[in-house]
Amino acid sequence: MKRTLLIIIAFATVLSLSACKGKTDEIDNSKSDSIKGALEGSLEEIMDKIYETADLEDGFRDYVENGTMNEEVTAERAEYFLGKADIEFEEALASEPMIQPGAYSLVLVRAKDGADIEKIKTDIRENLNPYKWVCVGVSEENIIVDNIGDIIFIVMSDNEADSLHEAFLALEK
Repeated sequence: MKRTLLIIIAFATVLSLSACKGKTDEIDNSKSDSIKGALEGSLEEIMDKIYETADLEDGFRDYVENGTMNEEVTAERAEYFLGKADIEFEEALASEPMIQPGAYSLVLVRAKDGADIEKIKTDIRENLNPYKWVCVGVSEENIIVDNIGDIIFIVMSDNEADSLHEAFLALEK
């Protein structure tokens, strides 16, 4: 019964998210052209490319495709997703499970123009809480914070952190 209810909720969420998927923000290519190695596209498009190209185990791929949802990271929620409330960013998007069966988080952050990306990465890495889920957590060695241009990649996962990181790095042109 619980499993059926979970499947129904997941299906309804996927349908509601797919209805909004066509609405993407316009991209200011003049800004991204000036950043060496910049990634093109919205954060949602970059997130989708990472998931599409990552070499994930089938069970984890099913989990990501059917059990996670994207959430805009607001200033009010920055500490939960980025470890600190005072990190300044242009926009950020988190992908986390709808129901927490395990510890997993993938976050993309677009830094503001002229931001000190190395400092932002250090602040995030030093302040992320690998046990933010209370009952479950991620080993410190399975937290990866990296960037391509102005896009900062953050993953916390004991299962597929390296595969997701490799897929992110492969996006660099």
